[in-house]
Amino acid sequence: MSSPKGFAKFIIVLTTVTAAVMELIDTSIVNVGLSEMAGSLGVNIEDVSWVITAYAIANVIIIPMTGFLAEYFGRKNYYIVSMIIFTVASYMCGQSTSLVELIVWRFVQGIGGGALLSTSQAILFDAFKPEERPMASGLFGMGLILGPTLGPTVGGYLIEHFSWPWMFLVNIPVGIVATVLALIFIDRKEGEGKKKAQMSVDYIGIALLMAGIGCLQFVLERGESEDWFASDAIKVCSVLAAVSIFGFIYWELKTPSPVVNLRVMKKRTYAFTTVFTFVAGLGLFTSVFVYPVLAQRVLGFSALETGLSLLPPTLAGVVMMPIIGRMMSKGVSPIPFIVVGFTLFTIYCWTSADVSPDVGRWAFFIPLLIRAFGISMSQLPLINQAVAGLPPKDYAAGISLNNMIRQIGGAFGIALANNFISQRYAQHRNDMVANTYDGAPAFTERVTNIANNMMTQTGSDITAATAKAHKIIDLAVDKQAYYLAYLDTFRLIGIFFILVLPFVVFLRVKKKPVVDTKAVKEAMEAAH
Repeated sequence: MSSPKGFAKFIIVLTTVTAAVMELIDTSIVNVGLSEMAGSLGVNIEDVSWVITAYAIANVIIIPMTGFLAEYFGRKNYYIVSMIIFTVASYMCGQSTSLVELIVWRFVQGIGGGALLSTSQAILFDAFKPEERPMASGLFGMGLILGPTLGPTVGGYLIEHFSWPWMFLVNIPVGIVATVLALIFIDRKEGEGKKKAQMSVDYIGIALLMAGIGCLQFVLERGESEDWFASDAIKVCSVLAAVSIFGFIYWELKTPSPVVNLRVMKKRTYAFTTVFTFVAGLGLFTSVFVYPVLAQRVLGFSALETGLSLLPPTLAGVVMMPIIGRMMSKGVSPIPFIVVGFTLFTIYCWTSADVSPDVGRWAFFIPLLIRAFGISMSQLPLINQAVAGLPPKDYAAGISLNNMIRQIGGAFGIALANNFISQRYAQHRNDMVANTYDGAPAFTERVTNIANNMMTQTGSDITAATAKAHKIIDLAVDKQAYYLAYLDTFRLIGIFFILVLPFVVFLRVKKKPVVDTKAVKEAMEAAH
């Protein structure tokens, strides 16, 4: 099959990158709308965060299976059906009237979206000649970074001017247009979808993967609110997660046709690359979860202000992607980029943890710019490093597993941040409440001053004014406790990046690998 040219090539690039960005936007678009969704559905923010987690779990489950599904059904068929699933699920999310209903449809949306992300990359690579594929990597890498960060901006605008269901409904026209363009301009590969009869389905591996990841995510997400192992549900899910994950690893190493080829983990360089990929995914997705909630809940930003504060520094960082891709195509090692990228992200975490509670929107510009450069300098090199040292026949397995690890890192990070924030909030609030008792000099003085001001301004009696003063102080303590908890969470994320950096010595290969561009192309198609 010859590479498309001219207008057809432009349409394929536009369609695949837009589909990938749309899927990635939906990983973070709801972050700025959690408060509005929680109020509308009558739940708290911790419960509504399942809307994020359900999407992430579905992505993690489907991504490693896309290679098999694309080969089984035919890549073009699988891509178009996934687009339709994503679009229909987006509509149903927007029509949901309960939290359970919304979570179910977000999971379905994530099933379709995970396929879009993976298959788009393979179709995009197909549109370029081997010598042009570094440019394709740069284009896709720009979307990889821009998507999760653009989500809060789009979500903020829609919350500000419309309502939270529009965060999902906005996908519908894009999905319809992309589906039509894919039908017209994306060609079928020779022999596509004709291997179904010869292929065996690893049903056991798929079932173990779904059970293990699903139960693990439930434990991480609900452990804090369920008082951990005091809950029977947490106990049962913990056992199921452990058994399923160990069973999955054993089965995938034993079966001749695994849904996820874990044998590539025997390569030292690849094994340690997945550690870096996990932490990079944790930082990428968790940072665009924690920051928007901090900005709205504590700093008083509107949803739109929160999104706009993320956009300019991200756009500045995105321009680094094609530059890094070009340098790596000329033989520059990816390892220095990974070191600098992880160091910059650590600096971002620590500068964010020192922010004042009365800052303006643009006070975050420098920290967020550092974050954008850190992500840009680590994501694309890690994609390259995922196949460094692997034989060409293992490229597909390496790329597929690496994509899954990134999504698992993001899902784990969001669940961890949610629990950590709740724990630290309770601790900080208890510490501050210990100093706000009747008779404490500073507390008594503060209550008296507020009560006197209220009596002067509103004419309230001393009893009513004192009660209102206590309420004002309680709200201030609550806000300060959340503020300190979010700052602690930034530091926690930074610690992951610090701890993993020394392992960079294990990323080196004995000699510079010669990358077979034809094998990479075929691997991308099989993996995605």
